[in-house]
Amino acid sequence: MKSPIPPAFLIFSLAAGSPAAEPQRADLIVYGGTSGGISAAIQAKRLGHSVILIEPTRHLGGLTTGGLGATDIGNKGAIGGMSREFYQRIKKYYQQEQVWIHSARPKDNGEDTQWTFEPGVATKTFSGMIQEAGVPVITGERLDLKNGVRKDGARITEIVMESGARFAGAVFIDATYEGDLMAKAGVSYHVGREANSVYNETLNGVQSARATKHQFIKDVDPWIIPGDSKSGVLPGIQTDAAGPDGSGDHRLQAYNFRLTTTDVPANRVPWPKPANYNPMSFELLLRNFEAGDHRAPWNPIFMPNRKTDTNNNFAFSTDNIGMNYGYPEGDYATRERIIQEHRDYTQGLMWTLANNPRVPGKVRAEFQRLGLAADEFTDNQNWPRQLYVREVRRMISDYVMTEKNCLRQEVIEDSVGMGAYNMDSHNVRRHLTADGKVRNEGDIQVSSKPYPISYRTIRPRAAECTNLLAPLVLSSSHIAFGSIRMEPVFMVLGQSSATAAVHAIQQKTTVQGIDYAKLKTQLLADRQVLDFIPSAGPASANLPPPLLLDGIVVDQKAAVLSGFESLSQAAHPFHGEDYAHDDNQAKGQQSAVFTATLPADGNYTVRLAYTALPNRASNVPVTVGTASGPVKVVVNQRLAPSVKGLLHPLGTWNLKAGANSVEISNAGTDGHVIIDAVQWLKQD
Repeated sequence: MKSPIPPAFLIFSLAAGSPAAEPQRADLIVYGGTSGGISAAIQAKRLGHSVILIEPTRHLGGLTTGGLGATDIGNKGAIGGMSREFYQRIKKYYQQEQVWIHSARPKDNGEDTQWTFEPGVATKTFSGMIQEAGVPVITGERLDLKNGVRKDGARITEIVMESGARFAGAVFIDATYEGDLMAKAGVSYHVGREANSVYNETLNGVQSARATKHQFIKDVDPWIIPGDSKSGVLPGIQTDAAGPDGSGDHRLQAYNFRLTTTDVPANRVPWPKPANYNPMSFELLLRNFEAGDHRAPWNPIFMPNRKTDTNNNFAFSTDNIGMNYGYPEGDYATRERIIQEHRDYTQGLMWTLANNPRVPGKVRAEFQRLGLAADEFTDNQNWPRQLYVREVRRMISDYVMTEKNCLRQEVIEDSVGMGAYNMDSHNVRRHLTADGKVRNEGDIQVSSKPYPISYRTIRPRAAECTNLLAPLVLSSSHIAFGSIRMEPVFMVLGQSSATAAVHAIQQKTTVQGIDYAKLKTQLLADRQVLDFIPSAGPASANLPPPLLLDGIVVDQKAAVLSGFESLSQAAHPFHGEDYAHDDNQAKGQQSAVFTATLPADGNYTVRLAYTALPNRASNVPVTVGTASGPVKVVVNQRLAPSVKGLLHPLGTWNLKAGANSVEISNAGTDGHVIIDAVQWLKQD
């Protein structure tokens, strides 16, 4: 799936040329033009060192320019340095009135960053940064997977491309999603899910008991011939048994394409039907509709100019579950086949949803209303150039990030950046249970606390390689990587890797031997965020004393959530360690149910806790369960709560002893919806 590089990048492209007696040389060789590779190359130039950026495909920017415009990060305060600069440049671009072609420019929210954007705008932004820094870029040069890394002891001397082109440097950075350079350099790595016992975790390995989200809500016949088990299972259903919960396996969380779609008729391209369309690949989806699940199975998040970043949602969606296991160790032909299979699957899925008469009419109308954006990926038939390879190899170094780091149960002292997103794994398999049911397995979404990432995780063990850094395939467990693997974090770690490389060159030492105190000083000078929680204790260590609230109070961490995965500590006051919000996305698809067990019948005042800001929603729908039935209340979260600056009274009702609930939704809301806590206070 090669496509021409966007013209904006050609100014600084170099031709690798034919094999030569002498390799091309630079202080730093960056292999991989992902967002992390771009930030690494620019950082080296800004620090006064020579660099060559090599991208094995014909496009730069990875997922950031490849359709993932709804940035995943959690607490945005964790992002600094060049990564934050990128999002500041995005904001500056969208402040221009003339760039709003298909929609009106929204009211400014007062922030200096913007985290949602069109793919073409990300390309322009990276292009400007590369040109300003004068980074030489070589595209279309892939590492020779057989003899591509030459070493002298534990030190890489040069790397060799399939074309025979050679590159030599003092330090090398593997900034690919796949980690080929890292692997071929003889560095230890892991593929798949570790057993919980390996790093004393709870969220790793097989997770059948936690398989609750993105599931079939009705039983669906799994057999090719309905009711006939001898006919075999439908495509995509695995019949091999998994190990017990917590055991390790080779499986990977599913890949997909982050589609850029639009509902603007003049800019909309109908869904193409792939040449090798196989209707049986979608029979399970159609049977699921016929069983009564009439939800549109995707999550289109609107970007500027009426475009979307579209992600997986529900049981059968854009994630091609279980079809990527051969990708990490596959050769280029194998990977290209898997990428094409994912493209065929996704195009077939979209065509089916828009055209098959067995799809409910309301769902069909949704997929006819939206289509591919005609002005994006124009060199690739409007299809994203980058498959979302969520997880491939992960290095094993002297330190391994685990769920204990994400929960701040273990806090390192050699930070080179921060993570803040949920521990998030998409499903890894669709399987047949012992009683003949179809289930998805592997989806994990557990809140993290903003946490520092160790320098030891982006460089190998000294015995294996002394002049390599690998910020995108860093040393972490499967579940910790599910939190770390966000594009802003990759940019942060790419910049930090280049800074460490420059220090190794200047200090005439290995990447393991650099002075971390000096590295930290430089990172802070470059406005990197290394940790904003100034203790090794719990995440609330730097927060004001908790508010003492009467009555029965249920925090958002005890609520049943669908969505509301973004956590924050930015606005005060709040209850507990943090609060959650909907990130002003996926409207109508996020909800939170707070349930309290009341000790006695009586009149109770019910209050909602939230922090007010101008970017909040003014029309948050809240449903309170009362003795006489549910009562709907609309809350304006732009107005400061009247009780302790935190609690807003919803009303006083007669409630019965036992379980009582309050549900908050983001359906139809006009800003960020905050969920923090709900209080039930009995009246005498």
